[in-house]
Amino acid sequence: MAATAYVEKTALLDTATKDIFDWSDDATPLRDAMWDKVMESNNHNTDKTSEQAAKWEDMNDSDLKAAAEKLLK
Repeated sequence: MAATAYVEKTALLDTATKDIFDWSDDATPLRDAMWDKVMESNNHNTDKTSEQAAKWEDMNDSDLKAAAEKLLK
């Protein structure tokens, strides 16, 4: 059952960006779109990006969606 909870918790991260936001036509999963944006902003520092990405998995869907919109829009 723990694995199911993890899958449900990260489902939004694995959803295409265009399926979450009406302003996007990007088929990239949200996790990858956010990762790419953070990598661009920190000179491609994987360690810093990994620290940021770890926080996304602990966010509820509404907080994650708000953070993603702020980052990507």
